[in-house]
Amino acid sequence: MNKCIVHRLGLVSYRQAWNWQQQLVKERIRSGVSPAPLDVCLMLQHPAVYTLGRGASWDNVKFDPSKESGFELIKVDRGGEVTHHAPGQLVVYPILNLTRDPFKKDLHWYLRQVEQVVIDTLQAFDIAGERVDGLTGVWVPDNRYPFPKSKIAAVGTHASKWITMHGFALNVTTDLSGFNRIVPCGLHDKAVSSIQEFHPNVSMADVEEVVIKSMEKVFEIEMQQTTNPPYLE
Repeated sequence: MNKCIVHRLGLVSYRQAWNWQQQLVKERIRSGVSPAPLDVCLMLQHPAVYTLGRGASWDNVKFDPSKESGFELIKVDRGGEVTHHAPGQLVVYPILNLTRDPFKKDLHWYLRQVEQVVIDTLQAFDIAGERVDGLTGVWVPDNRYPFPKSKIAAVGTHASKWITMHGFALNVTTDLSGFNRIVPCGLHDKAVSSIQEFHPNVSMADVEEVVIKSMEKVFEIEMQQTTNPPYLE
């Protein structure tokens, strides 16, 4: 069974985490397939920030970052539209080499696996997470909003030489008001939700533990935990 080092890092700036991902991917590209470094997963939270994926529309940003300096907005190389990160949101960045068994060199397969990790995690908290045809991410039925479903996790990825980066952001205890400054993922007819709205006393540590177990099951890997930042040569 492949091993994956999961770094449980707490609060980390978006730019720092993005830089770590880029360096980790470069190391793995340089090393080739064999011998290759272990797969890595960064598990963390970000201070409040907004990110725009490739091809994202500025029409979905409701504030002017040039006039409101308190709201950082970063254009990044993942797929997807604009989204929001903030404390209380669990962000997971798997750096996986998809050329290795039992993975597949197929980004559509990979995205569905990532979604399954979230769905299995939510199931552990008795929340019915589901996919929506034609959309990426994980959704929950929620009659507390005037919409049939609310998005609880955003998914976006990028791969170089079949080595993945970026990943998913699961709202756990997130202050959801930050999403009011954008059209989340470019979807005007959907709201956002969090695990806390179903389980007010949920803890981030509990969710992290369940995510780790879910990743082990879905990706058939052994997760080795550390609280140290990734070592970069």
